[in-house]
Amino acid sequence: MLTQPTNCIKPTSNILFSFNSIPKSFFKLHPPLNPRTLSFKLHCSQYPNPTPSSSSSSPFQPLISIFRIIPDWADEIKERGFRQDRTLYDHEKWVHHRSSYRHLRHFLTSLSSRVILSLIPPVIAFTLVAVVIASYNTAVSLEWLPEVFPMLRSSALPYQLTAPALALLLVFRTEASYSRFDEGRKAWTKVVAGTNDFARQIISGVENSGDAELKKALLQYVVAFPVALKCHVIYGSNMGRDLQNLLEVDDLLVVLSSKHGPGCIIEFISQNIRMLKLEESRRNMLESNMSCFHEGIGVCENLIGTPIPLSYTRLTSRFLVLWLLTLPIILWDDCHWIVVPATFISAASLFCIEEVGVLIEEPFPMLALDDLCRSVQENVQEALSKEKLIQARLTAKGRIQKQQHCPNGQPKS
Repeated sequence: MLTQPTNCIKPTSNILFSFNSIPKSFFKLHPPLNPRTLSFKLHCSQYPNPTPSSSSSSPFQPLISIFRIIPDWADEIKERGFRQDRTLYDHEKWVHHRSSYRHLRHFLTSLSSRVILSLIPPVIAFTLVAVVIASYNTAVSLEWLPEVFPMLRSSALPYQLTAPALALLLVFRTEASYSRFDEGRKAWTKVVAGTNDFARQIISGVENSGDAELKKALLQYVVAFPVALKCHVIYGSNMGRDLQNLLEVDDLLVVLSSKHGPGCIIEFISQNIRMLKLEESRRNMLESNMSCFHEGIGVCENLIGTPIPLSYTRLTSRFLVLWLLTLPIILWDDCHWIVVPATFISAASLFCIEEVGVLIEEPFPMLALDDLCRSVQENVQEALSKEKLIQARLTAKGRIQKQQHCPNGQPKS
């Protein structure tokens, strides 16, 4: 008969929460009415801690842990490659890219390729399967095993029929992934071009001296939008660190406290435009330019949230695994022990094609988004620095043109 335990642990300590750890700048936006210390007490009943039973620990657990070392290491290398900074190409990099030595350079750097290193676990596994099958067939052919054990061999006709189907699956899978990569690249091209055009219209269109501070803040928000969108679509990004040099502390706290950083910055931009002393037509023109920001967010979130249909990805993976598992049986009559290197080369080649499709399916870690955001900042800074110089040059040309005409409007002879 089960009985409820009668002993109960009384709380011996309180959990204290205070506002001392909150940044002072936060109170500028949200001043607390009555700052005070909150005290909470925990009341719980004491039940005996469940002791791990011997049945829960499997004797195969250490062996499973050993087998997981290599796949975990390969996954770590793959994820580390996603966090590498990509750079935009210039003329020197294009010359290096199409150099005649590229094949030798690519071959010598194979062991540093994250695509190849991430494929070590499956390639080794299928190669070991080929070794086991070759050893078994050798033992049967040498009569080391009883006659009831059959030789593992088969006709090559099934492979000749299914190889084109596997090739089409891999090609379509890679093509679908590249189309997603291209869509993400085009979306970011529109975002960068729209940001540059938006900043140009603000610099040339906001001329009232009373709006100088609002104009400066508006340009900060516009430049910060691509950075916030980059942090929104790339896993593990530090939005606070990337925006700390672009936004004021109070604005940054509002953006970080929101659930959608890019959307919060768009709201800053919209509110700022409404506060500017502009003609209604010019204000509407500026607000219409924000459509490229909304479109960029929509495309990026759609690519992040919607992968290639999972049924297609699973079918390709299962077909590839089954094809490589039976490859040593098909090739045994013609190759014998050469099935081991043949399986190794086939697995490495086919898995590389499939892995490239998986990597570029998520396009944003493959793009040089940091360089694109820096290019926006540099373009805006250059436009601001050249604004007064260009205005002075055009004003001087206007004076010269007026001096070349007579009072009656006819040019001087």
